[in-house]
Amino acid sequence: MKNKRKKLGRKRQQQKRLVKIVASLIALACVMVVAGVIFLLRSNTGEKKERHVAEQLLTTYMTHLKNHEYDRMYQMIEVIGNSPKKDTFVSRNARIYEGIEMEKLSVTDLQAQEEADGVVSVRYHMSFDTLAGEISFDNKAYFIQNGEEFLLRWEDGLIFPGLEASDKVRITTSDAKRGQILDRSGKVLAGEGVASMVGVVPGKLQDSALAVSQLSALLQMDENAIAGRISAEWVREDSFVPIKTIPKIKEIDLLTDTPDEAVRAEKERQNQLLQIPGVKISDTEVREYPLAEAAAHLIGYVQKVTAEDLEEHEGEGYDANDMIGRSGLESLFEKRLRGRDGCEIFICDKNGETKQTLAQRAKMDGEDITLTIDSDLQTLLYQQFLEDKSCSVAMNPASGEVLALVSTPSFNDNDFIFGLTDEAWTSLNEDERKPMYNRFRQTFCPGSSLKPLIGAIGLSSGAIEAETDYGAEGVSWQQDESWGNYFVTTLHEAAPATLDNAMLYSDNIYFAKAALRIGEEPLAEALKSLGFAEKLPFAISVRESQYSNTEKIETEVQLADSGYGQGQILINPIHLACLYTAFYNGGNVVSPCLTAGEKKGEIWLNQAFSQEVSTTILESLKQVVADPNGTGHGIFREDLALAGKTGTAEIKSSKEDEQGTELGWFSVFTADVGIQNPFLIVTMVEDVKDRGGSAYVVNGVRTVLEQYLVQ
Repeated sequence: MKNKRKKLGRKRQQQKRLVKIVASLIALACVMVVAGVIFLLRSNTGEKKERHVAEQLLTTYMTHLKNHEYDRMYQMIEVIGNSPKKDTFVSRNARIYEGIEMEKLSVTDLQAQEEADGVVSVRYHMSFDTLAGEISFDNKAYFIQNGEEFLLRWEDGLIFPGLEASDKVRITTSDAKRGQILDRSGKVLAGEGVASMVGVVPGKLQDSALAVSQLSALLQMDENAIAGRISAEWVREDSFVPIKTIPKIKEIDLLTDTPDEAVRAEKERQNQLLQIPGVKISDTEVREYPLAEAAAHLIGYVQKVTAEDLEEHEGEGYDANDMIGRSGLESLFEKRLRGRDGCEIFICDKNGETKQTLAQRAKMDGEDITLTIDSDLQTLLYQQFLEDKSCSVAMNPASGEVLALVSTPSFNDNDFIFGLTDEAWTSLNEDERKPMYNRFRQTFCPGSSLKPLIGAIGLSSGAIEAETDYGAEGVSWQQDESWGNYFVTTLHEAAPATLDNAMLYSDNIYFAKAALRIGEEPLAEALKSLGFAEKLPFAISVRESQYSNTEKIETEVQLADSGYGQGQILINPIHLACLYTAFYNGGNVVSPCLTAGEKKGEIWLNQAFSQEVSTTILESLKQVVADPNGTGHGIFREDLALAGKTGTAEIKSSKEDEQGTELGWFSVFTADVGIQNPFLIVTMVEDVKDRGGSAYVVNGVRTVLEQYLVQ
């Protein structure tokens, strides 16, 4: 029994020792596990921190690149024995990135990874826009730990993958041709021409200062501007330095029996230029406008882009050497005409062999635009009225095609290609005749040319009847004594006072009465329905026609004056021409169109007047031309039925002004529907007082038609 108790005691002691040993082992294992976990946590935290630092550094480097801070980029790279010097590094990066016009740089998908020997790599995706389009690629950068900091291991492949130190990044461009502007038969109104470029070869100048002085006098240029071009950074001794573009003298012009005085003077100037040692004259391509003054307001001109243009058109691909449409159709159709230059960015090796194309954009020439304009009619109208302050609109009344848009006096749009001197520019702008002023875009008092519309409104509303005699009043009339001293006057009394006679003799009193019968609000509403106070549906923006200076016709006198196109009525000549198409098209007003691509014969105002009303007015307008007493009889032809209306508008500074001037109008169109080439011409001439009034305009248009119809 005693021995059993001893054995049991020893067994219990052994169990206790075993428990202690196991507990110690467990405690040791826990310590080891915790230590391992702590080690792993510390290790992973360090790795994550290093990867994060590397990604942050790459982001910073790319931010400096985006801001063109190449010196700050250099401060981040590891400089060792084979590293580029700072000047070399800055110059190479600047030439490449700025040469390709890098924009909108983006770096995404950064993935850092610990490499051997304390190196951390960062994979990334990079993209940016260039002259030739977007460049996009995946790349890898390496950061080397140097004490407490990381430095970027530099290699040229960071610029573009595969780029080596001996490689070059090249850019080639191919210039897009600007589209031509053509007339309806394909004649060039704006296109490629040849001029002469005056330039110097610096190495051949015997006396630079003297040459600059002589060039300044002959070319009318500032001496500092010439000297600045000759001393530009890119210029070498054998360079040809362009100085100024001048007209090319065509030998055929010199072979005529009596060469133009301007041609002889230009030839003499060029001979003097060539006598200066080092000066050369060579051919150069320019934008040319064959119709010159005859179509300058319509076609406009191009000029070299300015800093303001580059800012306004940022992102549209313009550079400092480009041309841009400055006025007229050159400006209106700029996006279609200019085209897009071709460009290729590529890497070539030290032998000049292409290794890789980075981006490429194909050249796309500008679009040729064909107009509905008839250049022969355009030229005839210009030549007839070139000494006047005038404008003319010609249309096909059936299709709405605009055949001519002329404003006089004019300017030569070719002069803007060669560059105007300050004196020439000042002369153009200070000329009291306003040659730069585009009259066919403006509004004018229509005078009696509005009477067919007032007659049509009166008939449509029932306010007047064509056969009714509204009473002959002589040549002076007022509604009642409330008008005070104001009377409506007319040159010819219509007796009996019917619509036909009133139109034939252009009786102001008849149409004043008609307007009063129509009423202030109905007349205003009728004119609004004819497009007054609204934008004309036309490619070229023109001033809106108006029936009053306010939103309504204010007084009875203003209403009466409006009846014969005075009062506060102003109309755009293109708008007036469109409204006259109603009398050709049975009451429908066609939309004006200017380019071959537009749909022809589109109706702008459907049934502005009924067929009956338009026919009634048409017959009256035919008599205005056919009847010997008609104000438009001067244009009568036996071979062609014409209809038309004259107009004389008084322009006074006040009612008391007795020295005011007059505008003369004449609207004429072919009266027979269905003829092969119908036309409608509206011409306005300023200052016709004491020159025959509207008869002066009638005679001018007659001369134009006599030449135009025999072509």
